[in-house]
Amino acid sequence: MVAGELRQVLAEASRHAQAGRLAEAVASYRRAISLDPNIAGMHVNLAIALKHMGRLDEASASCRRAIALKPNLAEAHYNLGLVLRELGQLDEAIASYRQAIALRPDFVEAHCNAGNVLKTLGRQDEAIAAYRNGLVLAPSDPEIIHNLATVLYDQGELHEAVELYRRAIAIKPDFALAIGNLTHARLDTCDWNGLDEDMNKCRALVQAGVRGVQPFAFLSVTDSPSEHLRCARLEAAAAAVAVTEKLPAAPPRTREKLRLAYLSGDFRQHPSAILTAELFERHDRGRFEVSAYSLGPDDGSAMRRRLIKAFDRFIDIRPLSHADAAKRIREDGIDILVDLMGYTKFARTPIVAARPAPIQVNFLGYIGTMGAPFIDYTVADAVALPMTDQPHYDERIVHLPDCFMPTDTRREVDERTPTRAECGLPKTGFVFCCFNTSYKITPAMFDIWMRLLRAVPGSVLWLVESNSIADANLEREAASRGVDASRVILAPRQPLPQHLARHRLADLFLDTLPRNAHTTANLALWMGLPVLTCRGDTFHGRGATSLLLTIGLPELVTPSLSAYEALAMRLATDPALLGTLRRRLEQNRDTTPLFDMARYTRRLEAAYFRMWDTWTAGRPPQAFAVPP
Repeated sequence: MVAGELRQVLAEASRHAQAGRLAEAVASYRRAISLDPNIAGMHVNLAIALKHMGRLDEASASCRRAIALKPNLAEAHYNLGLVLRELGQLDEAIASYRQAIALRPDFVEAHCNAGNVLKTLGRQDEAIAAYRNGLVLAPSDPEIIHNLATVLYDQGELHEAVELYRRAIAIKPDFALAIGNLTHARLDTCDWNGLDEDMNKCRALVQAGVRGVQPFAFLSVTDSPSEHLRCARLEAAAAAVAVTEKLPAAPPRTREKLRLAYLSGDFRQHPSAILTAELFERHDRGRFEVSAYSLGPDDGSAMRRRLIKAFDRFIDIRPLSHADAAKRIREDGIDILVDLMGYTKFARTPIVAARPAPIQVNFLGYIGTMGAPFIDYTVADAVALPMTDQPHYDERIVHLPDCFMPTDTRREVDERTPTRAECGLPKTGFVFCCFNTSYKITPAMFDIWMRLLRAVPGSVLWLVESNSIADANLEREAASRGVDASRVILAPRQPLPQHLARHRLADLFLDTLPRNAHTTANLALWMGLPVLTCRGDTFHGRGATSLLLTIGLPELVTPSLSAYEALAMRLATDPALLGTLRRRLEQNRDTTPLFDMARYTRRLEAAYFRMWDTWTAGRPPQAFAVPP
């Protein structure tokens, strides 16, 4: 009698689970367990349903009960690992996965998930080993192939990573994540042959509403603001789904100081930190308590140590689950949470999707919309992001009166300027330079640069080393355009003080489009190097324009690529004109608002207070401009 009832209840529970009726499935599994509490598999199934509901502590207890009943049940150890990962207990999760593998060496999912957690912990070699073990068992599994490719790419094993991306796509032609990552890898390695086809695949996936193409990579695929918004919304919706426990609305509160917090994985030697360090130090402690929530690794750098000192509190939330990280921010009573990452490396958007703070802001690290209902504002300026672009942004646009970009005016610059020979530059000749990262270099821009080299005898193009594949491809592309590859000089990576010092050897910085120089243009202008740009159609294509207008050099902003090329040619052949611009840049550096960080900080703080006043008045977020 009991056996028959048990079969009926289990069948009912299975139907509920398959249909996504999780509460009903949990109730049915509990009823089945009451009929026979000693069947380990039922406890595992209950744990799976509880995990999907976000009831992680109960799910953990159910897994442990299953293990107590049947210690050699690999599925119980595996599912415990899944729960522990969600709880943020990553080392314990790995131990559970490894126990499952010990009991069942062919447990492909356990190998793969162990690799995922090891990757999160930065234990890349172990992650690679886990993925390779999984591939031995399932050589045609596109997920494992893709995951291995991502770790290898981060490790600089670009050739194998690209081949693995291609292999995953060959097995699963609609694998959006692999298609997007392959396209970004091709941009990053300047592999332009047939690149348009891959970019069109990315656009088609986004237009079809298929999530997978990462918004950060998609910024380089198209300059369509509406497509960027669509891509971001797909990612934001997934982040919202990943939040298993929504926090209640923050209660109204008043206090003497606003609790301001910055969320980032880049509190280390990183372009974002290069711009923001002084901002954090300058915040008015009479009006703000300033915290940092760190999602990235401690690189042991002097910048990391400086940033830790710059905040009133510095909290490493890497070990916490999304839910626990959000709870920590809420328990700390943060009033305004500023996301410095958006959709970049180490981002954990589900934390922000849980709404841990009443006001949430997208700022600086991701130059685009997050397409998220849980982000209230994005900080910009009238040049970089005019209000006419508001339809393409789900955040309300906030205009600072000058450039949106902060600067660290306290950064160290090596007093010694290296010689041209030390930098691999010829003794004489005009030096065009572009220290942008390689994925911003497009065939159209490179065509212009090569025409300039052909037209200006003895000139060279000075780029920063990116990766071995990109370096070789750029040299090959130069030769194919009739330019001796030796005229493309690759600058090795250097510490920031030395990198800044070598800017003194360049004559003109050539910007890129559709993605502009941002940090790199800021550094060049700080070092007195004129930057030539072409005004784009998006926020990330107008950053250099904003910098140049703020520092009083509108002549260096061009409306089209043909005008850009013509002005570059004129500047390279008219020393008097270039000299005049250099002198004005030197004079304006200390007299215009661009590098006035006291002014910048007060204006940004005024924006934060306007956001706070709007919220405390019970009004929805609204676009606004901070007065000069």
